[in-house]
Amino acid sequence: MNKLHLKPRLWIILPALAALFIILIVIGVWLYNLRMTEKPKTVAKPHLNQAYNIKLDSLEIICSKVGNNQSLSDILKPFISGGMIDKIAKGTSDVFDVRKMHSGNICARITTKDSTRRMLYFIYEINSIEFVVYDFRDSLRVYRDKKKVKVDVKTASGSISGSLWKTFEDLDLNINLALDLSEVFAWTVDFYGLQNGDTFKVIYEEMYVDGRMIGIDRILSAYFRNGDKSYYAFLWEDKGKKAWFDENGQSLQRSFLKAPLRFSRISSRFSRSRMHPILKIARPHWGVDYAAPHGTPVEALGEGKVTEAGWKGGYGRFISIRHNSVYATSYAHLSGYAKNIRPGVHVSQGQVIGFVGSSGLATGPHLDFRVYKNGSPVDPLRMESPPSDPVPPMSMQQYNAIVARWKPQLDKIKL
Repeated sequence: MNKLHLKPRLWIILPALAALFIILIVIGVWLYNLRMTEKPKTVAKPHLNQAYNIKLDSLEIICSKVGNNQSLSDILKPFISGGMIDKIAKGTSDVFDVRKMHSGNICARITTKDSTRRMLYFIYEINSIEFVVYDFRDSLRVYRDKKKVKVDVKTASGSISGSLWKTFEDLDLNINLALDLSEVFAWTVDFYGLQNGDTFKVIYEEMYVDGRMIGIDRILSAYFRNGDKSYYAFLWEDKGKKAWFDENGQSLQRSFLKAPLRFSRISSRFSRSRMHPILKIARPHWGVDYAAPHGTPVEALGEGKVTEAGWKGGYGRFISIRHNSVYATSYAHLSGYAKNIRPGVHVSQGQVIGFVGSSGLATGPHLDFRVYKNGSPVDPLRMESPPSDPVPPMSMQQYNAIVARWKPQLDKIKL
């Protein structure tokens, strides 16, 4: 008897459960969309008579943050016409592409103080310093501008305990300063082989915007004692390029070769999205392909230590070299290796390490060459080779004045 009554009840219950499940899904999607299109969060108004290089004497400013999935249209449609928004999107991309707005970035409306609250300006902060201004006072005018940056000279020092990064954390120093310091001494100090008790001193510039520290500008001078060796570094800028030299004007950096092949042509460049010739899918290509005849010698871009030499999946025969604590290079699709090339071996700049081939996923003989800076791929063709020449003789008088200014201050810094 119970079985006879069970079947009809299931036909009633199951559709009800299915309907309830669908309702829950709809509610969930609605809540998700509501969260993803949240309104911009209001942030504190600047307590200034001027903001974004605009006088605020008789104006009102309302600052907020761009919400998740929020477009320029979402922000502005309550205040200006759809035609004006369309004009901004289509006609001002040469100044700033509104599709590149990021959630969390600050934006501001500057309005009149009367009852109309007419919007005169809209500002979007591209980063901590740069911003774009949409001026609606007359006809639409759009331009980029920068905040005023205050620069303060600071000093830091310490004794290594564990690693440079751990030491900076323990001393509550800016980690970005540790990265900058490691780049200054990248060619003279092995930051993977530091010893407890090694010491450093550094004089650097911090940048402030609206009274808030936004980052490290540059290192002016530094000192590092690694084991029984001591190194000084002083910033020298010439024709827009900056590099660090010792107290005698000798470069702390060693140059890279322009390319790892003498005779070749570029067949594929560094790209964030490239159609793979074999896999037929678009994916990043974090290197440069050099087309060259099979067996063409491949040279090490700079002095360093071989960390890998062997078969590596789609890369085929592969070599990786760590040049210092900042830079590493890799060489793929090789046909073979030069004599004695194996992990742990030190190589010199220009030394032949292998030969062009088509091993792994390759359509023809070429070298897939890549450069990594602090573990992240960089475009080898855009990377500026660190200068190895000393300070020019005609500039030594100016350079010596820099050394005379900063070296005594470095020596006075207490650890």
